Amino acid sequence: MAVTDQPSYYELLEIGPEASAQDLRQAFRRLSKRYHPDTTALPQPQAQEAFRQLQQAYLTLGDPARRRLYDAGLQAQRGAATARPSPPPRAPQPVPVRRALSGGEWFALLLLALAVVFSLVLGVGLAWARGAALFTAPSWWNTAEQTAVVLDLPSADDRPAAPPDAALQPPAAGPGALAG
Repeated sequence: MAVTDQPSYYELLEIGPEASAQDLRQAFRRLSKRYHPDTTALPQPQAQEAFRQLQQAYLTLGDPARRRLYDAGLQAQRGAATARPSPPPRAPQPVPVRRALSGGEWFALLLLALAVVFSLVLGVGLAWARGAALFTAPSWWNTAEQTAVVLDLPSADDRPAAPPDAALQPPAAGPGALAG
């Protein structure tokens, strides 16, 4: 890398120079999910360029011989650039929260919807062909009628309030006046 204003491969992969091969692989997988042209919300040309840079960094740092050459070149470049002030660090780009569904995801959703509709049609068709009732009332819908039949309680309206020929009199006061 001859141009100093571009980030190093370590900065692109968001790892340090002491990172192991496994750290390198994990960083590449994580960032490739973020920048892959099929899964990112970035514009297609920008996503392709970012992903191409990630691939180049991974291929260079993944091979031990190429990594040693790259580290030596990076060391020489830093030695020559010590007189110049370093540029301010770039702010990391936020990861998009939502992205558009890819063609494969839309196809999977379509297949899922078709499978559900087919299952419903098949189930209703088989039930109709067998003569089964398509709708049966649950047993708890009839609980009010069943409770009245089981308890067989006389209602308060079964006994007349007063004989038809009784004269209207005010109730008598006293402890047993209401018992009758």
